[in-house]
Amino acid sequence: MFQINDNYLKLPGSYLFSTIGKKVNAFQAANPDKDIIRLGIGDVTQPLAPAIIEALHRAVDEMGNADTFRGYAPDLGYEFLRNAIAEQDYQKRGCGIAPDEIFVSDGAKSDSGNIQEIFSDGCRIAVCDPVYPVYVDSNAMAGRTGTYDADKEMWSRVIYMPCTAENDFVPEFPKETPDLIYLCLPNNPTGTTLPKEKLQEWVDYANRIGAVIIYDAAYEAYISENNVAHSIYECSGAETCAIEIRSFSKNAGFTGLRLGFTVVPKALKCGEVSLNALWARRHGTKFNGAPYIVQRAGEAVYSEAGRAQLKEQIAYYMRNAKVIKDGLKDAGYTVFGGVNAPYIWLKTPEGMSSWDFFDHLLENANVVGTPGSGFGPSGEGYFRLTAFGNYENTVRALERIKAL
Repeated sequence: MFQINDNYLKLPGSYLFSTIGKKVNAFQAANPDKDIIRLGIGDVTQPLAPAIIEALHRAVDEMGNADTFRGYAPDLGYEFLRNAIAEQDYQKRGCGIAPDEIFVSDGAKSDSGNIQEIFSDGCRIAVCDPVYPVYVDSNAMAGRTGTYDADKEMWSRVIYMPCTAENDFVPEFPKETPDLIYLCLPNNPTGTTLPKEKLQEWVDYANRIGAVIIYDAAYEAYISENNVAHSIYECSGAETCAIEIRSFSKNAGFTGLRLGFTVVPKALKCGEVSLNALWARRHGTKFNGAPYIVQRAGEAVYSEAGRAQLKEQIAYYMRNAKVIKDGLKDAGYTVFGGVNAPYIWLKTPEGMSSWDFFDHLLENANVVGTPGSGFGPSGEGYFRLTAFGNYENTVRALERIKAL
């Protein structure tokens, strides 16, 4: 008789954003006249930039012509996109990343969940707390996290690195020795990041203990401070200890197109085994590649017109972030983030848990946010609001919150 992977049964409840969706849908069904403003899930709201739309149209026309039609994409992604990524995202910043170290995919979320497959199930992971839940959930599905303690909301084999107001939401080296270290910088959900010299310390630490850093740089385009690295490969020695994951969703609005990539340097090895070769093997076996049309749209992101148009969109979202942050401060809330990332991390009112505050906002202001506890135990007592809404709704949401 068949058996299931019982690691899935260890997962607590449903995925964070699925739970939020169910609660909001239930409230909307019971209150159909309510105008709900959603500042919870980090989905973009601005339309695709004209340069990207033009590239999509050209690619669609090519697919309708026998001479220019494309079928399956190459395993690593089309060379035109990998070349653009290598040059614009890395080589122009002084990082020696080559096109054959770049693997194009259907998004950072997929790669964040799948990258753990090339590592032993005996590896121990270290995660910032709070952080994006996909890292822990995907390792739990693989049987790498031990048992779940519902009271503490912690896994027995996960090494948690608390990021709280007491340490400025910056992780410290763990007391236990990890094999895999997940760093999301700028951080989701706190919006904080590390100066380049501090990131260098993490690279040195990982090389010293023989660990691999899984570096999620999905929000690098929002970095505004000059002392913050846009890539971990700006740090010396990162090619021997780090894998970097990036997305076109947040910087270019591709949440409806799905496109991302992962960088696995050829210098990153376990003994004589190349992790680049392992990921290439996995990529070729289990992934068909992002469609040609979408990859052409990704190429347009790196055009002169594309870069200019996306700079305007990023500024739009960061304007929203400033509105939220300043408005919450004026209303007496303690707030963080909103400088290098499109997220505001706020302390919930005294006596209110993260989910209590979620219900309070939904029921009394008809505003949706994200409970901090969904990102890890240290997120309890905090709440995330996203700047990805449109400006008018962002202003309206702040007016409602202030009126509470």
